[in-house]
This record gives sequence, C-alpha cells and structure tokens, in this order.
Amino acid sequence: DIFSCSMAATGSGLEAGSIPEEYEMKAESVASADDQLQNEERTAVCLIVLGMAGSGKTTFVQRLTAHLYNKKIPPYVINLDPAVLNVPFPANIDIRDTVNYKEVMKQYGLGPNGGIVTSLNLFATRFDQVMKFIEKRQSNCRYVLIDTPGQIEVFTWSASGTIITEALASSFPTVVVYVMDTSRSTNPVTFMSNMLYACSILYKTKLPFIVVMNKTDIIDHSFAVEWMQDFEAFQDALNQETTYVSNLTRSMSLVLDEFYSNLRVVGVSAVTGAGMTEFFQQVEDAAQEYETDYRPEYERLRKEMEKARSQKQEEQLKRLHKDLGPIAVSTSHPADLDDEHPGPSDLILNRGNFDEEDEEIDSDTDDIDHTLVEQSKEEPAFRHFLEEKKDMYRVKSRKEQ
Repeated sequence: DIFSCSMAATGSGLEAGSIPEEYEMKAESVASADDQLQNEERTAVCLIVLGMAGSGKTTFVQRLTAHLYNKKIPPYVINLDPAVLNVPFPANIDIRDTVNYKEVMKQYGLGPNGGIVTSLNLFATRFDQVMKFIEKRQSNCRYVLIDTPGQIEVFTWSASGTIITEALASSFPTVVVYVMDTSRSTNPVTFMSNMLYACSILYKTKLPFIVVMNKTDIIDHSFAVEWMQDFEAFQDALNQETTYVSNLTRSMSLVLDEFYSNLRVVGVSAVTGAGMTEFFQQVEDAAQEYETDYRPEYERLRKEMEKARSQKQEEQLKRLHKDLGPIAVSTSHPADLDDEHPGPSDLILNRGNFDEEDEEIDSDTDDIDHTLVEQSKEEPAFRHFLEEKKDMYRVKSRKEQ
C-alpha cells in the first residue's frame, strides 16, 4: 500500500507522554485573567521553511531545533520531504511514515518531482489529523517547525502546499521563512532572481515573511542588505554586468523597492548558529503582525465565505420554491389557500396527506379521466366475459322471482 501506516499510528508515538493539565484552578475569580493571558502566550507559532534546493533549509531546521532544545523550549517538528534519506533532527511527524515515496513512483509511473507532488497530495488528505496533533501539543510547544521539500516549486505552487499553508494559517499564527544561499547571491542577477521568487511567495501566501540569508559563515550578508537599502549601490553592481539580463534586472530593481521597505531580513549561519537570537526576535514581531493584520483578514474572508454559502443556499431554496410552486397552485379551490404561497417544506410535508375530498380533486394528474385510463387497460375479451356474466346473473335472478 502507498500509505504504509496511518497518521494515528504516527501520532501515537508522539503522544507517548500524557499532556499535563494546563492550570489548576485555585481561585476562579483570581485565576481567570491569568489563565487567559497564559493561554495567549502559549499559542503555537508555525514556521514554514521554504527555499531553493541547496540553500540549507534542512540544516537550518536542525539548527533551530537544537537552539530551542538548548533554551528548554522543545519545538514540534514536521518533515514534509518524502524523498529525503536521513532527517538530521527529531521529527514528531514525518511524511515518510505515512506515504511510501518509492511506491508512489512505481504505482503511478512518475518521476522524482511527480512522486514528491503526489506524495504531498496524499499526505494533504490527512492533514486534518496533523492539525489535531498540533492543537493538542500547542500548550507545551511554542514553535512548530515545518521542513518542506528541496524543490521549492513542488510545495509553493502545488495544491497540497496551498492546502497545508491555509490550514495552518487559519488556526495558528503562521510565518513563512524563505532561506537564501548568501554565498551564491553575490552576483546581482542571481540576487534579483532570489528576491523575485521571495516576492512571488509573499504575495501568494499573504502571510508574515522573513528572508533568512544563510551561510554567513562563508560570506557576510551585509552586501545584500546594502543592495536592498541603497538603490544606487545595486545599480553600480549591475553596471559591471554586460549581459542582456542586466537590463531586465535594472528595470525590476525599481519595482522591488516597495517590497524591500517592509521586508524582514536576518543573516544566520546554520552551521555555527550565528544569528539565531535575531531570527527569533523577528519571528515574534511577525507573529504579532499576524495577530494584528492577518488574523482579522482571515476572519473577514471566513465571514465572506459563510455569507456566500448562505446566499447560495437561499438561492437554491428559491429555485426549489419556483419549481414546486405550480403543484400547490393547481387546485380548484384557490379561495381556501392562504395569501402567501407555501414554502417548499410545506409542500413536501403536505404531499400525500390531503383530506379525502382534496385527494379526489387535487392530484398531479387532474386533467386525466381515470375511467378512460382504466378501460383502456382492459382487454376486449375480458370486457366481453364480464358482460356475459352479468347477463347470466340477470336471467337467473328473473327465474328465481
């Protein structure tokens, strides 16, 4: 089977320790406000780690996990890469325990990327169970780390990636972390390509966004920050490029000025652990931005969806009333009816429960002569037989008299 084990089995290993009681209510009048404040502080923050292949996403998640364990704040870690051989961090939920990647490729005749997409689609059908696990553990885990597949487009532009992202964002403060390889972005054209991809992800997810410039142990990220803050410095770097792509990059750099102005940028090293403190400061700011800006937007969208659903139901009821209306109106006693037309539910409840009089008059076949219909069903020989029997009965009754 493609599903080698159920998500419940995956969760059972995670839930080995019983969840302790959140709070003991010593005095309800005193503790109610404190409990509410602590519950708000305990809301889990989901970090979705994205990035190009080779940018160091998995190593970065490993460093985050080690840093949080060192701070006595164990995170809840989820691995969504079905093709990875070894996971260098303790994963609470691993997609490989649920979906057999090689079996997916074999049964569906897919290549590596197609197998990853299909595995994610299969896993997304059970993501509601993952949400339940996170809800149970959010009182003990402040951060939920989600490592995505190496091919960024597999998660970012697939239906399963959208489902997973929106499911998390609708329930928890969610932050998108875009990991960038700083050592490979020294070329201004490559740097612009990374920024364009980051911009597209930001506008697609519509969530708080942090750009993590990884591998600062190889090269400092100050040059990239300068390019983002100083337009002239980036133009000077572009002037050294003689390819035709430099002209396109020069035009796009004007467009991205607004994108840079509100962008959170942190330089880290997944190998040495440098920049972890600054990163988590940015995460807390992004989580606060989610509560103030993004959550009201999600609530508004949810209300609009509920309103549209109710309007659709009303339209369907009106169509049903319009379709069933002639059945109720086609009676020979319109004076006995109420001024208002009965609704569809009234028609359904009354159907077949009329009084005997109304049943003889009102019917779906009022314009049909039932006598003619019954006679048309009788065979001529049978009618002749009935007439002979009647005549014999009459002759016999006359003789007896």
